[in-house]
Amino acid sequence: MANNKKCGCGSSKGFTLIELLVVIAIIGILATIVLVSLNSARSKARDTQRVADLRQIQTAMEMYYDSHGTYPAGTYDEAMGLVVADKFLPSVPRDPTNTGSYVYTYDLCTDGLDYTLRAVLENGGTAPTTGPLVTDIDSGACGTATLCEDPTYCLEP
Repeated sequence: MANNKKCGCGSSKGFTLIELLVVIAIIGILATIVLVSLNSARSKARDTQRVADLRQIQTAMEMYYDSHGTYPAGTYDEAMGLVVADKFLPSVPRDPTNTGSYVYTYDLCTDGLDYTLRAVLENGGTAPTTGPLVTDIDSGACGTATLCEDPTYCLEP
């Protein structure tokens, strides 16, 4: 008797090109959603870091004031240099992006008793609050109210 095995030529055990393309498209869409969410989380984390930096600077400025009776004069870099020299800060805080688009600014009022610290936030709106010491100032101590509008976050003594 002859061995009559079916060759199985009509059955397919692999994936079709269409099925593979559909799966690749779904994976691409999911990857895009994840990356967009991740970028949003990163920008929020940088905003939180900016607020934390300003709070640290504010604390150091108060210690400088207690030691010298006035706040340091000059630009942001000059004032922070004085604060670092007195060892109230380990180093001059810089914006987390290091691109120059977002910088910290410092203005000392002419009386030497008030100042305004500012940082531009990427997400705008209200700064992330991490405690009772964080306050969004609507009017600047030195008449810098317009400089403290959204998306700028300001702190004052």
